[in-house]
Amino acid sequence: MLQNYLPVAVFLGVALALGLILLGLGMLLGRGRKDAEKLSAYECGFEAFEDTRMKFDVRYYLVAILFIVFDLEIAFLFPWAVSLDALGLSGLIAMTVFFAVLVVGFIYEWKKGALEWD
Repeated sequence: MLQNYLPVAVFLGVALALGLILLGLGMLLGRGRKDAEKLSAYECGFEAFEDTRMKFDVRYYLVAILFIVFDLEIAFLFPWAVSLDALGLSGLIAMTVFFAVLVVGFIYEWKKGALEWD
């Protein structure tokens, strides 16, 4: 039974060894010179005016999760659109039910105020 896991163990060992070798080569061959320009804030183009460890509003995460959920649901449209001829009427009915659930969920989130930034 354990011999079935041998390829997985070999794969993990090779991946670990390769990762360590590449990290070591990066440390040895990298220049590593840090100057003021490299250590400056670059994300927004200006220095941070508050603590970098400040808490984000929960609504930010909620909107991000909602975006991911609805984006993934919409991504299911592409394979459906490609195979619509093969699916026929049953595929159309299934996608109509899928859209109905999607629209009901969107309206629910809209009515709950999850998409508002006030």
